[in-house]
Amino acid sequence: MASLHIPCTTTATTPSSATRPSSRHHFAKPSHLITHAKRNNRLQISCSDSQKQKDSSQNADTPQGNVDRRNVLLGFGGLCGAANLISTHTASANPVQAPQIDKCGVATNLNTGKQLDINCCPPMGKNIIDFKPPPLVQMRTRPSAHRVSAEYMFKYNTAIDRMKRLPKDDPRSFMQQANIHCAYCNGAYDQPGQGTLDLQVHNSWLFFPFHRWYLYFYERILGKLIGDPTFALPFWNWDNPKGMTIPPMFVDPKAAIYDAKRNPANMPPAVVDLGLTGNKDPLQVVSNNLTVMYSEMVRANSDIYDFMGKPYREGTLVNPGPGASERGSHVAIHVFVGDPREPSGEDLGNFYSAGRDPLFYCHHANVDRMWTLWQYFLPNNKLIDKKITDPDYLNASFLFYDENAQLVRVTVKDCLDNTKLGYDFERVDLPWLDYRPPPQTAQAKVMRTVSTTRKADAVFPLKLDGIARVLIQKTKKGKADELLVIEDITVDTSKFLKFDVFVNDEDDNVGELDKAAYAGTYAQVPHKTNEKTATTTIRLKLTELYDDMDVTEDDTVLVTLVPRHEGEGVTIGGIKIIENPTPAKTS
Repeated sequence: MASLHIPCTTTATTPSSATRPSSRHHFAKPSHLITHAKRNNRLQISCSDSQKQKDSSQNADTPQGNVDRRNVLLGFGGLCGAANLISTHTASANPVQAPQIDKCGVATNLNTGKQLDINCCPPMGKNIIDFKPPPLVQMRTRPSAHRVSAEYMFKYNTAIDRMKRLPKDDPRSFMQQANIHCAYCNGAYDQPGQGTLDLQVHNSWLFFPFHRWYLYFYERILGKLIGDPTFALPFWNWDNPKGMTIPPMFVDPKAAIYDAKRNPANMPPAVVDLGLTGNKDPLQVVSNNLTVMYSEMVRANSDIYDFMGKPYREGTLVNPGPGASERGSHVAIHVFVGDPREPSGEDLGNFYSAGRDPLFYCHHANVDRMWTLWQYFLPNNKLIDKKITDPDYLNASFLFYDENAQLVRVTVKDCLDNTKLGYDFERVDLPWLDYRPPPQTAQAKVMRTVSTTRKADAVFPLKLDGIARVLIQKTKKGKADELLVIEDITVDTSKFLKFDVFVNDEDDNVGELDKAAYAGTYAQVPHKTNEKTATTTIRLKLTELYDDMDVTEDDTVLVTLVPRHEGEGVTIGGIKIIENPTPAKTS
């Protein structure tokens, strides 16, 4: 299908000391989140429709033009170039373009591969306006769901009830809002100019910004419906032991926020299993959960793409790969809540139906909080550059219906700071922040296992349908700054798939993650791509793991891969250890 680019340029700069805010978020103690402070060193973006500017990140002039007011709901705009058609599926140096509402097709059930018998396409819209932040009168504070008051629960249920009572063709109605996730995650839209190439907002650097905007407008619609502009969505505090059950307010069958399609075995007091280990000891599961959070938020990331996800550009055939948070705790909650009695894990266990469960928005409010925590609060903030200056990321744009049923175009660069969107999060403890696994020193069993384990060149490619162990050569002796690279992970995109990674695991108790040997995870919710399979690579930082293990004199390490899914679906092309190409900053 033909489509025009939307020309727009971006300039990424760091504010000078004369213009940037003078203070920043700080911790009162390491396990606390402090809200409502100003931030400095923010990424400043300018975009003009009437003049030419130079993009500092690429140091090149780019043409400007008028915005194409197409009828779209979600898209990737700010394109720096003239209108063109691309006949191949080779990723180009442009953002993915917006789909057209009148080209919306039938979405697909990812588990069965069959077309859905529901219409996920939004109502037709026009007269698109560009987003402008409303005047900030009072900061909206998103509360922890397990701590909310009876008054808040009444407001929230009233808002959802009124959303459900809106006419079916109102884009703000409950099902229309739920269908946003269906339309753009299950293949209803193609990338313009790319034939039948699907548009997918998961498994790449667009995951966090898309869902942030999605919740932003959902929240504003709810506030409008109850006449309370200060209303804020709750976040499911599944990273805190006190919040590691489905929040109580969601389990009342008479409540508007109730959904019957949830796994009955995982209702309270069942503890969320972020590792999906199947361990039945609730104390061990809590310990595993804190270890998972520490790993994906602190320990395993060597650069911004390890956390945010890999770049996704125009013409990308399949999504390039998720970041640590998306493939970890995010996937686990979808699978934990989804109902196994339903054909495809509905509601939360499948992308097309996830938005039908109000718990989805509560879950993703915490996912959004993880992005905020990682950006501004973690003590390793100075070790990794937290800014993506690539214009293909910054100029990606989406269109949503706002609280007045008006189509609004937004960009990634406008959502990088949640406080500028008028909301923040309740201050709560972060127990996982101090949950570094205990050191491991015993080597006897590890060395016995090593003697019977094959080396990597004799194992790969490997179908991961059971626990696999392999010896990997280190780059050097000692506690080096190294990355474990698991490459050419080819997966069946229609299945839930997950495997965990251990290094020099001394006890082989795969139901326990709270140990130095746990290196990280890979997981996916079924998602739609043009191909039956997708291939990606993940990297796991080993620096801290080495510090907690006796590997100084070792030339090799033992890597154990533990599948958490049933059956086949994952093939791994190879595993290697490399020196960290982006070593930690010293200041």
